[in-house]
Amino acid sequence: MHFDLIVIGAGHAGCEAAMAAANLGARVLIFTIKLEAIGRMSCNPSIGGPAKGHLAREIDALGGQMGWVADLSGIHYRMLNRAKGPAVWAPRAQNDRALYSRIMRSHLEETPNLRIIEANISALIVQDNTVRGVRSQLGREYHAPRVIIASGTFLNGIIHVGNVHYSGGRSGEPSSDELSGSLKDYGFRLGRFKTGTPPRVDLRSLDFRQLEEQAGDADPEGFSYYRDISLQNKVSCYITHTGPVTHEIIGRNLGLSALYSGMIEGIGPRYCPSIEDKIVKFPSRESHQVFIEPEGCDTHEAYVNGVSTSLPARVQEEIMHSIPGLQNASVMRYAYAIEYDYISPEEILPTLETKKIKGLFLAGQINGSSGYEEAAAQGLLAGINAVLSLDGNSLVLSRSEAYAGVLIDDLVTCGTNEPYRMFTSRAEHRLLLRQDNADERLLPLGYKLGLVSEQRWQRFSKMLEIKQRELQSLQTEKCRVHPGLKEPVKYASLLKRPEISFQNLEQYGYQRPSDLNDDIARRLELEIKYEGYLKRASEELERHKSQEDMILPPDLDYLKIETIAWEAREKLAKIQPSTIAQAMRIPGVNYTDTTALLIWLRKQGVHK
Repeated sequence: MHFDLIVIGAGHAGCEAAMAAANLGARVLIFTIKLEAIGRMSCNPSIGGPAKGHLAREIDALGGQMGWVADLSGIHYRMLNRAKGPAVWAPRAQNDRALYSRIMRSHLEETPNLRIIEANISALIVQDNTVRGVRSQLGREYHAPRVIIASGTFLNGIIHVGNVHYSGGRSGEPSSDELSGSLKDYGFRLGRFKTGTPPRVDLRSLDFRQLEEQAGDADPEGFSYYRDISLQNKVSCYITHTGPVTHEIIGRNLGLSALYSGMIEGIGPRYCPSIEDKIVKFPSRESHQVFIEPEGCDTHEAYVNGVSTSLPARVQEEIMHSIPGLQNASVMRYAYAIEYDYISPEEILPTLETKKIKGLFLAGQINGSSGYEEAAAQGLLAGINAVLSLDGNSLVLSRSEAYAGVLIDDLVTCGTNEPYRMFTSRAEHRLLLRQDNADERLLPLGYKLGLVSEQRWQRFSKMLEIKQRELQSLQTEKCRVHPGLKEPVKYASLLKRPEISFQNLEQYGYQRPSDLNDDIARRLELEIKYEGYLKRASEELERHKSQEDMILPPDLDYLKIETIAWEAREKLAKIQPSTIAQAMRIPGVNYTDTTALLIWLRKQGVHK
């Protein structure tokens, strides 16, 4: 069977890749080890949070599915970090786990040009360093000039619970061992990472009198633009804490942990550690937060966020019963850790195509990242680039355009020695890359690609028209009827005052047009209040762009440039950066090295 593109894996990366490619007109085949697991939220059933919410909104603006499905399946919404600056405000939704998966599968099945097959892929078919297709465990061959591997934690996956370990890509699902071996045979450098999940408990067994309720926002905000989805907070989450008794139990049983007994070799996520890691690395902390998060509206199962562990089942129950409010908790699913193979992201290009095999793309945890949103962003861009490459084209988002650009640039330029997680602090232009303007930054690109519908585009265009009209009005019209003002003041100047919000303007005579909704009002208020900061950020961006635009020859032999330090030459030769700006971000390449490179290029007549 012949296709334009084959996608291996139907998790968050695979689904985005397959649907984007099919919507671009390619004939796509996607493989999943288990049909019922399409779009499964293996860990926490939530989307968003700091930087992750930015990614989810960017995916939506480019025509991806994650934000849309998250809004359709959301049960609890909060905008995080409201007390801080707007660059770090972050939407987050708790989702109905089963509903999210069902909706994502439905979207996949209803996408034209897209076929789904349940099968375990065991090998790539490669000729002359070019991918030709894949082979399944059943011996069936499928051919395509482009292949995307979005395997998640399934490559040679091993699950650990105490001293018990067994093969698996996820609890209850087989791992993909043969594909991992096939990649190694083609010369890819494989490493081992690990991640894990906490126990799940029965909500009916908890003592809510000892838990702090965390309700959703009164004005819930989601991720998808221009869809008229009614967002509702259907559940509350709850907060409790570990204490000395919990920590004593963990310390006493530390030798039984798969992580600390030496059974696990893979490196775990620094920013989402197991409870064992927290106790060992932060011994002075008397308590750690624990969040009780419902898994859906049709189940009593809840996710115990903050207690990820690989301790034996017996010890897990003892830990649960030591936490206030969970003294009688019934464990419905035990926690586990999972080790899996990944490929060094230094082996891929910014398009997510591999350097070793033409036509082979990688997306998600196989590239060393962690998190649903990071995977989905890579999947979307891998799908777009796989199709564009059929005609010799590509799409690479810069660090100044999107968090997705920061994510991929970090991976391919710097590599990673631990599961990579996106943070707002990683983006040097974060004030310009806010979650509220993701549509203004990227929806025109999604529309140009053909992934954003005409209806959404027209609504977006109308929003911009209203916003620009009202911005001009606020900057020119003056308030003349308020006893607290000595002289007429422009409404925009009033709005810059910290004590005045958009809602307060009516007290000063402002007449709000009927077509100015709350979303546009928030955008206007933010841009006016932070005008000075945004101007400085834009000026800094322009300075950076001069470096971003300086293209480096793709066949440059850095090892022969003797004015550059040897370590830097090795790093440059390995990464083959596309711009001077990317070269500057490579660990081991300093300012002196890039200056020497610029001088050498000018002498060679490459850059005048």
